[in-house]
Amino acid sequence: MGRLTGKVAVVTGSSSGIGKAIALRYGAEGARVVVTARRLPLCEQTVEQIKAKGGEAWAIQTDVADEQQVERLIAETVKRYGRLDVLVNNAGIIAGGRRLAETSTKDFDAVMNVNLRGTFFCCRAGFTQMKQQGGGTIINMSSVAGVQAWAGTGTYSASKHGIMALTKSLADEGRPHHIKVTAICPGGVADELVDASPEEILRSEKIDPFDVAETAVYLATLGKHTVVHQIVIDRLGADW
Repeated sequence: MGRLTGKVAVVTGSSSGIGKAIALRYGAEGARVVVTARRLPLCEQTVEQIKAKGGEAWAIQTDVADEQQVERLIAETVKRYGRLDVLVNNAGIIAGGRRLAETSTKDFDAVMNVNLRGTFFCCRAGFTQMKQQGGGTIINMSSVAGVQAWAGTGTYSASKHGIMALTKSLADEGRPHHIKVTAICPGGVADELVDASPEEILRSEKIDPFDVAETAVYLATLGKHTVVHQIVIDRLGADW
């Protein structure tokens, strides 16, 4: 029996990268996993990988920047599985990576719409369901750029700092309802190597996406009276 047996988990942005790694680990630990992102064919590939290892998963297309699609995601999850135990808000983008003076309003809005508004929409919908059922866990994917900021990261960093504020506020609101809300803050992750060998990930000198996924498993399996507010995961020797 896995550590998440009987749990229902939604993982946004789980068509690739960190989100896919989390979905695969959750499936391996016995959770019924809802795999969701904008790219449905890639979500379905993640589902097939989970099922090939004996897990249970279902794919649904969702653009987290669309309020109605997020509401549908949670509603369809509950309709299919009866509840929502774990919500991982992982979907996010990096647009441009330019300095603020060179950032277009279009790029700024694109990052905020997905990273911050999308997390807000998912938190609101997931929190409402968890409050009705008497508890749950929400894990928001922030970044080291959510606790620090450097030249060239302004827009992305602003969105991730916003996620940290949402996380802290919602954690306080969730306490009376047995809803735990926490943030994972990873540094540079080898997103593109989620299906690669451990040797290839090691050669990349980036963070293994499955190390982040293991953290998400840990946060979803804490005891009833234990909460972790945030976890920073960074590369050995990273310059802060």
